[in-house]
Amino acid sequence: MQSAVPDAVDLSAETSQTTDLYGINETHSKVAGQRLLAARRMVERGVRFVQVFPSSYGTWDSHQKLQEKHAKMCVSVDKPIAGLLKDLKQRGLMEDVAVVFCTEFGRTPGLEERSGGTTGRDHHPNGFTVWLAGAGIKRGHVHGATDELGYHALGEGHYVTDLHATVLHLLGLDNTKLEVPGRRRLDIDRGKVITDILT
Repeated sequence: MQSAVPDAVDLSAETSQTTDLYGINETHSKVAGQRLLAARRMVERGVRFVQVFPSSYGTWDSHQKLQEKHAKMCVSVDKPIAGLLKDLKQRGLMEDVAVVFCTEFGRTPGLEERSGGTTGRDHHPNGFTVWLAGAGIKRGHVHGATDELGYHALGEGHYVTDLHATVLHLLGLDNTKLEVPGRRRLDIDRGKVITDILT
């Protein structure tokens, strides 16, 4: 793998059309574009699992000024993500690749009192959005909903371990047989595959 990495992340061989597609030639989307294009190149070389942080660590973890900060972040990732999906599709890779765009929590729908007497939007695990595309995923399908404030999941709801189980299933792995030493939480909640979103 180490010998293959330099070629996989060398984007100089890509056409200008491809770098434009990923927004690499635009300052605000360059970093995300480079990372997502490198991910596509790894997938083409047989890498089975690629995790991409399209921005600097912690950038999305904003408790205040969400509209301002997230609008800026959305501009940095929208074109590269659309470019990745289009590129995977035109190369025939969407039949073999599942794309998961997620987080581990959302934001409270209202201001919360924070330490030091400040107010902000806190971490919120009860309702947030995740999207999936590609291999094994129903196209255009919406699964789940929240109340009108986005505070509580309606219906059954899912925990993050359900998402983990679903991704492992898409990779051909049975989450109930996964053993990670020292991870007692898996013995308590291994999660269930979200079969409703699968083809």
